[in-house]
Amino acid sequence: MKLLIKNGRVIDPRNQIDGQLDIQIEKGTVSQVGSDLEAGDAEVFDAAGKLVTPGLIDVHVHLRDPGLEYKEDIASGTLSAVAGGFTAVACMPNTQPVNDNLAVTRYIQEKAKEVGHCRVYPIAAITRGLKGESLTEMGELTEAGVPGFSDDGRPVESGAVMRRALEYSRPFGAAVISHAEELSLVGDGVMNEGFVATELGLKGIPWAAEDAMIARDVMLAELTGGHLHVAHISTRGGVEIVRQAKKRGVKVTCEATPHHFVLTDEAVRGYNTNAKMNPPLRSEQDRQAVRDGLADGTIDCIATDHAPHHFDEKNVEFNLAMNGIVGLETALPLTLRLVEEGVISLQRAVELLTCGPASALGLPGGHLATGAPGDVTIIDPDLEWTVELEKLKSKSKNSPFGGWNMRGAAVATIVGGRIVHTR
Repeated sequence: MKLLIKNGRVIDPRNQIDGQLDIQIEKGTVSQVGSDLEAGDAEVFDAAGKLVTPGLIDVHVHLRDPGLEYKEDIASGTLSAVAGGFTAVACMPNTQPVNDNLAVTRYIQEKAKEVGHCRVYPIAAITRGLKGESLTEMGELTEAGVPGFSDDGRPVESGAVMRRALEYSRPFGAAVISHAEELSLVGDGVMNEGFVATELGLKGIPWAAEDAMIARDVMLAELTGGHLHVAHISTRGGVEIVRQAKKRGVKVTCEATPHHFVLTDEAVRGYNTNAKMNPPLRSEQDRQAVRDGLADGTIDCIATDHAPHHFDEKNVEFNLAMNGIVGLETALPLTLRLVEEGVISLQRAVELLTCGPASALGLPGGHLATGAPGDVTIIDPDLEWTVELEKLKSKSKNSPFGGWNMRGAAVATIVGGRIVHTR
C-alpha cells in the first residue's frame, strides 16, 4: 500500500525542511520526499493549503488501562490522541495494577496493537507499586520497549532511591521522569499558593515545593550522569534550574503542558474543579517563564499530561476533586496560539510537538526523512472551531477549555501510512 501526500507545506524541523513538497509512504515508512512526485498506483491525499508535519508525539498521557477503564481505556484514549493529531503517546504507569512489571507492560503493548489507533509506548514505574522503596527491573523493562520510568502522581521522596534509579537506568539509555514535589511543603494544599488561594480560602502549594525537588533531581543527574526528564514544569524557578543545568552539560530534558502556558491560577475562581491539577496552575510570572523556556529551548517539548476523570470525581467540593484535565484534543490549537501571539515560530511549535518529544525519550519518529516511520499529521492552521466537551473523543470531559474558540486543527492523522483520522 502506497500513500502520496501532495501539495502541502512540509515542516520537518529535525531535517530543516520548510517548503512545498510531496511525501510518499510505502509499507509503513517514508519512501520519498521531493517535488512533483508521480502518484503511480499510490492513494493520493491532496494537502494543498495545509501544513504537513511529522506525526505529533505526546510523552505524557494517562490511558487509565488497566484497572480504571471507566475514566479512559486504550481504545478511547488513542482515539482522542489521533483526533488531536497525535500519532504516538507514552502512557504513565499509575494504573491498577501499577505498570511495574513485564506482564502489565506487555498487556498494554498487546492491547494497543489490538484496539489502539496510534502507537503506544508504556512508561514503567521507577519503584514497585509506586511506593518509592525498591526499584523495578529496569533492564528487563527497557528490553521490552519501555522508553522511560516514572512514579508519576508521586515523587520519589528518597534521594538515595532516585540516585539509584538514575544510575541503574543509565546503561539502558532510558529516561527517569521526575514528578517534582516536595510533599512536606505541599501538605494539604490544593492550588497555587498566592493571592487567589487566599481570597478563595483554599490551602496553597508554594512554588518552592516544585523547585526544591527539581533542584535535588538535577543534582542527582549531574552526580550520576543519568538522563533526567522533568515532567510538567510549571514554575519560573524550575525553568531557571533546568536552564542553568543544561549550560553545565547536565543530561536533563523537560516538558511543559498547554494548561501551564495558557492559564494561571485565576482560572480557579468560582472553585472550578476543571482548573485543578498537579502541579497547580501558577502565577502570571510563572506562566511567562514557561513561555520563555519554550521559546529559548530550555523546555524540550510540549506534553499534555492528559488526565481523564469521571464527571463524579470532578463534580465535588474543590478540596475533594481529583487533579487533572484531558488535553489531547486541545493541545495543537493551544500551541498554535503561541505562534499567533509571537512567542515562538511555527517551526518551533512543530519541533516542540514532534522531534522534541521524540528526542527527549528516544522514541522513533518525529521526522520525515526517508526510512522514517510513516507517521504524518496534516494541519489546517486556519480552521476555526469551538471546544464542545460532549463531542470530545475521550471518555472523560474534564477540561477548562469548554466553549473556547480555537484556531487550527489536525484534519488528517496518518500512522504507518494509514489514515486513522480525518476531520
